[in-house]
Amino acid sequence: MTYEDIVYTVRKTFENADARGVFEHVAIQINVEGEGEGIFYFEVAERHICVEPYDYYDRDLLMTTTGQVLLDLCEKKYSMRSAIEDGKIRVMGNERKLNLCLDHIKLS
Repeated sequence: MTYEDIVYTVRKTFENADARGVFEHVAIQINVEGEGEGIFYFEVAERHICVEPYDYYDRDLLMTTTGQVLLDLCEKKYSMRSAIEDGKIRVMGNERKLNLCLDHIKLS
């Protein structure tokens, strides 16, 4: 898998996600380690989700994981919350905004 494949898959998975319950701006930088290594951002703005292949300096959260974990999440093999609890994703930053996303973003 390439970095471009990972960004494309995450973008396609979340482009129609329901973020209507997120009433504030949330910016997350995602660092991919290992195969497909790179950085991209996941942003909720005006209750819509945007995924772009750039780093995000003014972020609320920083997540670090592997490309395979991201692809597994996109295939709904497990939830984001369980991946964090199991240590598959490391998170640093604003815990309130993380919980806002975990509680209010619904995949179609």
